[in-house]
Amino acid sequence: MSTERSVEHQQGRRAAPWVSLIVFLAMSLGGAWVVVSPLWVSGVGLSSPWAAALLPAMMFTPAVAVLVVGLIERKRPAAALRELGMWPLRPAKRVVGLTLIGLLGVPLVIAAGIAIAAVLGWVDLDLRHLSGFRAELRASAGDAADTIPVRLVVIIQLVSIPFAALFNGLLAFGEEVGWRGWLLPRLRVHMGTWPSILVAGAIWGAWHSPLILLGYNFAQPNIAGVSLMVVACVMIGTLFGWLRLRSGSLWPSVFAHGALNASAGLVVLFSAAGHELNPILAGPLGVATWLAVAAIVTVLGVFRQFEASRLGSVTNPSAEVKERSH
Repeated sequence: MSTERSVEHQQGRRAAPWVSLIVFLAMSLGGAWVVVSPLWVSGVGLSSPWAAALLPAMMFTPAVAVLVVGLIERKRPAAALRELGMWPLRPAKRVVGLTLIGLLGVPLVIAAGIAIAAVLGWVDLDLRHLSGFRAELRASAGDAADTIPVRLVVIIQLVSIPFAALFNGLLAFGEEVGWRGWLLPRLRVHMGTWPSILVAGAIWGAWHSPLILLGYNFAQPNIAGVSLMVVACVMIGTLFGWLRLRSGSLWPSVFAHGALNASAGLVVLFSAAGHELNPILAGPLGVATWLAVAAIVTVLGVFRQFEASRLGSVTNPSAEVKERSH
């Protein structure tokens, strides 16, 4: 009997990680639908007055899923914080450095995407007169917009992006603690670095489905819109995943995500009036941004930044994770 119990115990331990994964996915993906369901039943979708509260609330469904799984696994708080990359902040210089790279670098990636879109003819820019932004101000403020110092407003907007990224990071934490804090390391143990980064990004993209199907981001409330979001999140998620694994900490990806949200409106500041912006091509998550990210990922790959010896273990930066042979 003791041998049978030992075998059953070992099988249970092997099954537990997959049980945790199923619970996490069910709560994070299902929770997103539950949280934004009032937008669906309202009949007005994203125009509902509840949207301003429900969208930030949805961002915390992965965090709730992590909490529930932690209770199921009965992990000690110190071990859980270490595995999620929340604490300790070691090596400190690398964590701080990569956090600053995420905070300041992501807006530059979005700006590079805008430049690529302009070169390819996907967006018309007006850097001199800022006519597109002036038109937006007139649409919201009427004739009073003519008294607004537009250039000064744009400068203030640009300077405030890092500070807005810090605030947005508080909301982004709700997502990142799930996707890059919990999910990515778990998948990496079983799948290796690259498959885990891609799968985590795809799940992150699919999580947005209840909003995308209402026309969010791409104005494509259909499977095409969901597919675009999945690709966008795989691309951006590759950078966020690298920040997480290279630093051994959650915080660089948290503030990189905050910076992404804070700089999403950059293209509106510099576009020309009378030009209809195509979010699929020139939006912050559009094809032009994918190209910019692809270039950065290629450079990281050339310098072997995705090798296991560079990334090490998430829970113990001094140890290396054994990659599965492919």
